[in-house]
Amino acid sequence: MRFGKKGKLSPRYIGPFKILARIGERAYRLALPPDLDRVHNVFLVSMLRKYLSNFSYVLRHEALDLLPNLSYEEVPVQIMDCKVKVLRRNKEIGFVKVLWRNHVIEEATWELEEEMRQRYSYLF
Repeated sequence: MRFGKKGKLSPRYIGPFKILARIGERAYRLALPPDLDRVHNVFLVSMLRKYLSNFSYVLRHEALDLLPNLSYEEVPVQIMDCKVKVLRRNKEIGFVKVLWRNHVIEEATWELEEEMRQRYSYLF
């Protein structure tokens, strides 16, 4: 999974960062942590969300092991559910719901069972 094109962060919210400077009318320079030093630190306003401080809410910021091309390997942690989809011609396709490392339960995805058995046989 990449942080987007040309080293920019993905639109998914990853943490609160301090705004260092306003650049033009629609862009801001952010103070990113040292582990994201290879990521471009200027973002359009449309990508940012206002942070309302709430002391009962604690953010988890886990360091990612980024490869030189700003990508990292997704690793499945466990299989949460499975289902079989029946197609028109009586063909059945198996799916499994996979929980990935560095993701919460709500972000689990449905993957093809056959493909997961080939790549990650230790989960079964």
